[in-house]
Amino acid sequence: MRARLVEWVELAPLTRQFTFEAEQALEFVPGQFVSLVGQNGEKTITRAYSIASPPAGKRFDLCLNLVEDGTFTPLLFGMSPGDEVEYKGPYGVFVFRNPLSDSILVATGTGITPFRSMLQERLPRERERQFTLVFGARHEHGLLYKAEFEELAAKYPNFRFVPTLTRPGASWTGLSGRVHAHIDLELGARRDIDVYICGMAEMVNELRSTLKEKGLDRKRIIVEKYD
Repeated sequence: MRARLVEWVELAPLTRQFTFEAEQALEFVPGQFVSLVGQNGEKTITRAYSIASPPAGKRFDLCLNLVEDGTFTPLLFGMSPGDEVEYKGPYGVFVFRNPLSDSILVATGTGITPFRSMLQERLPRERERQFTLVFGARHEHGLLYKAEFEELAAKYPNFRFVPTLTRPGASWTGLSGRVHAHIDLELGARRDIDVYICGMAEMVNELRSTLKEKGLDRKRIIVEKYD
């Protein structure tokens, strides 16, 4: 299948949201990903990217960082509206569990991408379960979609947005430190809650181990790791 680039928006330095339009409606479960296919010389390259938007017919958003010495993202960052890319999927099982429980969502960097899709789709129709999003970045500009999550928190009483920075500027008045530092407070004594974690492998592995040590059942820890 092929998809046409409709537009791209710069979210932060070297980070863009790409909006594509597929040849036919893209049916997926929020949290899943597509695999994009490109050519680097004679070599075919495939890379997986989480979908950043809820199901919306033929259109879907991707959010990714430019890896300047990479083999694939420079191809995407070189695209202009109207250009096309081949894709496969959707794939993946990083989706809300059924039955749904109160949930803590933990992300760093572009690990926020699937949560944007999941929350935008679920919050309008789920008022009973509680959702907390703990989102970590180095600098404030790295809190991708910050304004959107703040709007969701203002609109839906069952959703809390908890951003934290490891290198806060002088004007930052929010939380500081790694996401790990704030999970204890959000989890409390509860062990009947699901924790979804998305980001770089080191963070995901470390936090998963910590949660297991605290007595959270491994089946309640759902992860998606980015290389």
